[in-house]
Amino acid sequence: MNIKDLEKEKNEGIDSLPSSERRNFLKIGLAVTGVFLGGSVLSLTSVNTAKGGNSDSVIPAEGQYPYAKHYGMIIRQNNCVGCEKCVEACRETNHVPVGHGAWRTAVQERLTTVDDVEKREFRPILCNHCNRPPCVRVCPTRATYKDPETGIVVMDYKKCIGCKTCMAACPYNARYFSHDKYAIDKCNFCLDTRLAMGEKETACAAACPARVRIFGDIKDKSTEIYQLLHEPDHKIWVLRPETGALPNVFYMNA
Repeated sequence: MNIKDLEKEKNEGIDSLPSSERRNFLKIGLAVTGVFLGGSVLSLTSVNTAKGGNSDSVIPAEGQYPYAKHYGMIIRQNNCVGCEKCVEACRETNHVPVGHGAWRTAVQERLTTVDDVEKREFRPILCNHCNRPPCVRVCPTRATYKDPETGIVVMDYKKCIGCKTCMAACPYNARYFSHDKYAIDKCNFCLDTRLAMGEKETACAAACPARVRIFGDIKDKSTEIYQLLHEPDHKIWVLRPETGALPNVFYMNA
């Protein structure tokens, strides 16, 4: 099967590709960069451009981390059962209000039919803490920025004027207007509520009974997230790679 034929097969997912075939793609300098819920192959891209925090990539390449730590998260998607304990933990920990479209993380649900059998699929979503965040680029007051120590996209509520430009720019619709703060709010990987207190996991990751979310420093070779990202047979993908935002939230099937 050649590359053009593979790109045309809209119903073929990465799981359908044998490990040997994926390795063959890697040998010729191509990486398969992902699917959505077992759907179509999103792209075959060169390994050189599929790696790096400063390139059109999925996984940042070593030596291209401008931060002391580089936090990210892997979502082991098919472990998710939709219990939403992650959502509850996030709301409680980060004081996310109920209503007005307020959320820092959510769980999407889709009903599919495979061989006449209905199946529910769940996909947790949150701010992707992009390496090239469009929200940061468009903010007129620099109220949203990349934290220089962790790479987390954060908000300075005092600078925010509530113009909602960043909301419009976000490819993941992961921001909301907080009426309490009169500013835009979003997931910040629990930077102020847990990480600053010495905790190693976000509230959503710690609350998950199925260990769907694996959080950590993707720059640190000793972390589980680093090891999962660099295991050759793991199929890793990101949401909306075509935007060039370079997310630091990755998806895989467990």
